Amino acid sequence: VLYGPSLPALSSAPVEQSTKPSSHQIFPTGIGGDEHQSENQSECLKVPHELIVTLSPPCTHTSLSSQVLLVFAKEDSQSDAFWWACDRAGFRCNIARTPESAVECFLDKHHEIIVIDGRHSRYFEPEAVCRWVLSALFLIFPHNQDEPSVLPLLCAGFSRRFVENSSVSACYNELIQIEHGEVRCQFKLRACNSVFTALDHCQEAVEITSEDHIIQYVNPAFERMMGYHKGELIGKELTELPKSDKNRADLLDTINTCIKKGKEWQGIYYARKKSGDSIQQQVKITPVIGQGGKIRHFVSIKRPHIDNNNQVSLVVSPSLQNRRYSSVARIHSMTIEAPITKVINIINAAQESSPVTVAEALDRVLEILRTTELYSPQLASKEDDPHTNDLVGGLMSDGLRRLSGNEYVFSKNMSQSQLAIPVTLNDVPPSIAEMLNDEECWEFNILELEAATHKRPLTYLGLKIFTSFGVCEFLNCSESTLRSWLQLMEASYHSSNSYHNSTHAADVLHATAYFLRKERVKSSLDQLDEVAALIAATVHDVDHPGRTNSFLCNAGSELAILYNDTAVLESHHAALAFQLTVRDSKSNIFKNIERNQFRTLRQAIIDMVLATEMTRHFEHVSKFVNSINKPMAAIEETSTSQANIRNSPENRLLIKRMLIKCADVSNPCRPLELCIEWAGRISEEYFAQTDEEKRQGLPVVMPVFDRNTCSVPKSQISFIDYFITDMFDAWDAFASLPGLMEHLSENYKYWKGLDEMKCKSLRPPPPS
Repeated sequence: VLYGPSLPALSSAPVEQSTKPSSHQIFPTGIGGDEHQSENQSECLKVPHELIVTLSPPCTHTSLSSQVLLVFAKEDSQSDAFWWACDRAGFRCNIARTPESAVECFLDKHHEIIVIDGRHSRYFEPEAVCRWVLSALFLIFPHNQDEPSVLPLLCAGFSRRFVENSSVSACYNELIQIEHGEVRCQFKLRACNSVFTALDHCQEAVEITSEDHIIQYVNPAFERMMGYHKGELIGKELTELPKSDKNRADLLDTINTCIKKGKEWQGIYYARKKSGDSIQQQVKITPVIGQGGKIRHFVSIKRPHIDNNNQVSLVVSPSLQNRRYSSVARIHSMTIEAPITKVINIINAAQESSPVTVAEALDRVLEILRTTELYSPQLASKEDDPHTNDLVGGLMSDGLRRLSGNEYVFSKNMSQSQLAIPVTLNDVPPSIAEMLNDEECWEFNILELEAATHKRPLTYLGLKIFTSFGVCEFLNCSESTLRSWLQLMEASYHSSNSYHNSTHAADVLHATAYFLRKERVKSSLDQLDEVAALIAATVHDVDHPGRTNSFLCNAGSELAILYNDTAVLESHHAALAFQLTVRDSKSNIFKNIERNQFRTLRQAIIDMVLATEMTRHFEHVSKFVNSINKPMAAIEETSTSQANIRNSPENRLLIKRMLIKCADVSNPCRPLELCIEWAGRISEEYFAQTDEEKRQGLPVVMPVFDRNTCSVPKSQISFIDYFITDMFDAWDAFASLPGLMEHLSENYKYWKGLDEMKCKSLRPPPPS
C-alpha cells in the first residue's frame, strides 16, 4: 500500500516491535518491545512524526496473523485510519517514515501487506520504494485526483490502488479483501514452492497435465526415466508424444474412461522413451478435482516395473535405492496383477458402454468386491429367526468379547476312558465283526457299534476302514503301529462329551470312507488324498472340550490365547494329533514315509481339519460350486474336460474340503433314528455350555439353547435350512448321493411336523 514522496532524511534505525498501548502511543527509535512497555510504561512519550515507530496490535480473529507495513512520511488521518484498521483486523502493524527504514523493516519482518503513501511526491518516490520491497503493495492516491491508468502501477510492482479515504471501516475492508485475496494466495504459493521442492527431489517420476492432457510439469525423475528435458515436454499434449506398441489396443480408452469419471487408475503401462526404447511402468493416475467439481488436472506417478529377475528397467545409481525400488515395485506389482484387480478393471471398462442403471448396479458390485466378507450371507434380524442367529453366532464366530476376570481354562485331565486292550482285525469278536460287515453301507449304525465296543468304536471301525483302503501299505507301517495310533487318538477324545466324543469321530470316518468310494470322488483323488482324508476324519475333533470356539474365546482359555482367538479348536485338533503321533515310535504311523511325502500328507491333513471350522463354511461351499459344479455342468459327462476340472490341484483341494465338511455334519442325512439321537446329543452339549456360561458369568453365546425353553425341532430346522441343504445339494450334484438326500428330506419333514405340533422335544408326545 503506497503513501507519499520524500522527506528530509529520517532515522533509519531498526524498527522495534511492541504491543500497542491502550491509547495511541508511539515509542522513540530503539525503545520498545513488550518488556519496555510492561516495565517502563511511564516513559512512553509522544515523539516527532519523523521517528520510525512499530505498533503491534494483538491478534484477534485472523488465523493467518498477517503483518502490515505502513510507509508514511508523516502522521495524518489516513495513516491513523490504516493503523486502527489493522488493530481491528488483528494484523501486526509497523510504521516507517523513510524509504531506508521501510526497506530495513521489511527485510526484518517480511510483511505480507505494504501500504505506501503516494499522495505527496515531495517526500519520496513510491515506485522507488516499490522496487526495493516488492510484495503485495498498493498505492494511495488523493481522492480529488482524476482517475489515472492503473497499468504503470502494475508494471512498477503494485497490486492495488487505493483512493484516499480516512474512514477506518473503508481501510479495514480494503485490508480484509487483500488478506483474503492476494495474501492467502501468496501463502498457498509458498506452500506450492515446498511441494515442488519435494517433487523435484522424489525418486518417483511425476507428470502433471491439464484437464486437456497438456503437460504442465514433469520432475527430474521423469526426465531421467524418459530421457526428455522438461523444456521439450511442457506445453505439449500427451498425444504428441510417441507411443509404445506393446500396450493393449484398448488400454488408453480404458484409462481415459476411468479418470474422466474422477476415479483413480493404476496398472501396468508401456511408455516410449526419447531414445525410442519401450519401458514398462507401474502407473497411478489421479484426477484433481477443482472448483465446481470439475477435473482440473491429472497427476501421474510412474515407477519402473520389475521383470522376473527383479531387475529395474531404469538404472538408478545408488545401490540402496535400487534395492528399495525393487522391493516397492515387486509389492506394487503383486497388488496390480491380483485377479481381483483384473476383475475390477473389466467392470470399470464395462460401465462405460452401459446404461445408467447398469452402471449404478456395477458400482454396487465393485463395492461388494472390495469387502473382505465375500462369501458370508447377511442374516435376517434376530427377531426373525433367533435359532439361526444363535447357531451362526455360536458356530461361525471365534468369540464375542473378552471379559476380564472371568477366565475359563479347561483341565488337561478331563475325564477320559482307559486305553483299550490292543486287538488285531482278526481278533475282533464275532458280534462286532458282523456289524463291521455292513460298514460300506450308508445306513451303518454307529451307535450299535458304540454300545458293542463300550464306547470305543473308533479303533475297531478305523482298523476295518484303514485296512480296506490300504493305509498301512501306503504309510509302510505295521498293523500294530496303526492299532496303537488309533487307540491313542480314541483315548484323546473326551468320553464325557455327549456329542464330540470318539463315536462322532467314528461316524465322520465312516461318512468319509463312504464318500471316498463314490465313483466321481474316487476318480478325482489319488491314494495320498484318500489317506489324508481318513486320517483327518479320525483326528478332526481330538481332545474336543465340548465347548465352542466362541465359548473358549470369551472365557480366555489357554487354547484361545495360544491360537489368538482364531480357529482355536481346529488348530488345536490338528496340532495335537501330530504331537501325539510323533511322541512315541510305537504309534508313529508316519515314521517310515519319505520326508517330502510326509510334508505333502501333513499339509493335506491340516487343511482338511481346518476346513471343518464353520467360520469359512460359505466360502468353501461357494468356491466348490463355482469352480467345480458349474463348469462341469456345462461340459459333456464323457468329456475329458470334466476330468481336467476335477483333477486340477486347486479343485482337488476343494473336493477334499467339501468331503470332510459334509462328513462332519452328515447327521441330518442319516436314517431317522440316528438323526434323532445325534440331535439330542448335540443339543445336550449346547445346553451344558449355556449352563456353564451362566455359572461363570460369561456371555451366553447361544441363548436359545436353554434346556428349559429350547425347541430342538426349531434348532434342527434352522441348522438344515442355513447350513445343510445348499451344501448337500452341491455335494450330491458332484458325488451322486440320492439316498442321503432322501433321508434329509424325510428328516426335515419329521422336524417340521414336531414344530407344527408345538413340540419342543425330540419325539412327539405319546398318544393320550
